[in-house]
Amino acid sequence: MIAPEPAKRARAPAKPKAGEGERVIRTRDPERTKASILAAATAEFSARGFAGAGIDAIASRSGANRRMIYHYFGSKRGLWLAVLEAAYERARTSELKLDLDRLSPEEALRRLVTFTFDSFIGERTFINLLNSENLHQARHLKESERVKEMHSPLIGMISTIVARGVEAGVFRPGHDPAQLWISIAGLSYFYFSNIFTLSVILNRDLAARKELDARRTHVAELVLNALRLPPA
Repeated sequence: MIAPEPAKRARAPAKPKAGEGERVIRTRDPERTKASILAAATAEFSARGFAGAGIDAIASRSGANRRMIYHYFGSKRGLWLAVLEAAYERARTSELKLDLDRLSPEEALRRLVTFTFDSFIGERTFINLLNSENLHQARHLKESERVKEMHSPLIGMISTIVARGVEAGVFRPGHDPAQLWISIAGLSYFYFSNIFTLSVILNRDLAARKELDARRTHVAELVLNALRLPPA
């Protein structure tokens, strides 16, 4: 009599290869996938600029594939614009959370100036992105209505601060809030975007805490003195 064959043991499901489980999760979570791609693209574009960054490198950083990148963003150009919009949104959202209405006009303006200055400390990403887009003469940013819309509340906030200062008799009338914002941003942006060359030229470590504190105070006083009424 022939003994029956032993029942075959069911095979355990094969373990996913390294990275496969993560990839499956991402494809089933569109928002997580998009966020991962956007973060990887931000780092890659910041390091290499729009022209130098590659979709393959972004795919490698994010763990997604080229097909997913094109699915969510359409093109390298579309991804670049999404990165710019996200960077601007982070900056503008932070400014609007300052709750400046509770401060006096002078203190509100000082707070906005110092916050703008401090937002650049240790933050090369935004500067690098702006530098790259300016090399292209804002060709991509021109396509974004969203960026234009998100700046309207900021200009409105500055206009309110100035109007309160004029009413309180501490600021001179006649200031263009858009010009004022350009000055506030420019005084900080120039310093940080040129901090390496300026440090060499002036033979001073402009990234040192002492230098940063001095520059912050200088910028705030410069802006405030431009608006203050002259002493009677």
